[in-house]
Amino acid sequence: MALNAKTLSDEEYFYGHKACAGCGGSLAVRMALKVLGENSVAVLPAGCMSAVGFNFPQLCFSNNAIISTFAGTASMLTGIEAGLRAQGITDFHAVGFAGDGGTADIGIQALSGAIDRNDNIIYICYDNEAYMNTGIQKSSLTPFGARTTTTPAGENIRGNLRPKKNMFEIVAAHDIPYAATASIGYIDDFINKVEKASKINGTKYIHVIAPCPTGWGVATDETVDIAKEVVDCGLWYLAEYEDGGYKLNYRPKKFTDAADYLKRQGRFKHLTDDDIDIIKASRDKKWAYIDKNFK
Repeated sequence: MALNAKTLSDEEYFYGHKACAGCGGSLAVRMALKVLGENSVAVLPAGCMSAVGFNFPQLCFSNNAIISTFAGTASMLTGIEAGLRAQGITDFHAVGFAGDGGTADIGIQALSGAIDRNDNIIYICYDNEAYMNTGIQKSSLTPFGARTTTTPAGENIRGNLRPKKNMFEIVAAHDIPYAATASIGYIDDFINKVEKASKINGTKYIHVIAPCPTGWGVATDETVDIAKEVVDCGLWYLAEYEDGGYKLNYRPKKFTDAADYLKRQGRFKHLTDDDIDIIKASRDKKWAYIDKNFK
């Protein structure tokens, strides 16, 4: 039976945490661990999920879990996988949960090394598009135009000036056994990709969009809806990389209005029509590439 939100295990492995209401990252961690089960060993660097999941005397993981250094998610996964394997233990999943900063900025070297060694690990980046845990600072996965505390919006400079780093294709360029993009707005797709990754030998990477109501400036009950809308308006796509090629999992028949998606978020309220046109043009250029190169 295929896994989905209805057939998923009732067991909970991440609960009682102190995450903000509507936290997308906590939903991604919860769902992934329900797929991977009690024999998974989780590694979390400094960031939102370690901050809300390890509060003495309460540990919010019922499976084994440990905090790593900010840069060391993938390298600690390497050690855990090797150590358990050396003891003859085979029935486990070494899984890392790192945010966008801990993945695309601080942790990219360790991740690249793990892929190069083809360590048998699963690395999940829950992408809320800024350093939310430390005060909403820009990361290299912050999208163009977004207002953060380090990319403020003013009369002359309106938010972040740089495009979002393409971690999915950077990882794929290593010829990794499996990589995928996902969104908590399409939760069944995410669940199925975690399950698929769990059955593949070698390094696996899943990049899941996980909105932060606090940093994005949306209501706490809009998290899943906004995570769906970013896909529907074409500013994020659901895809996989394996066997040396890309596969598109979903293509909207017609994009919803990207302006509506942007304007409903506080971090984009300052954008002008010209700014939005730049974002739409970048989207259309990306989709031209996807349509040409993805199955």
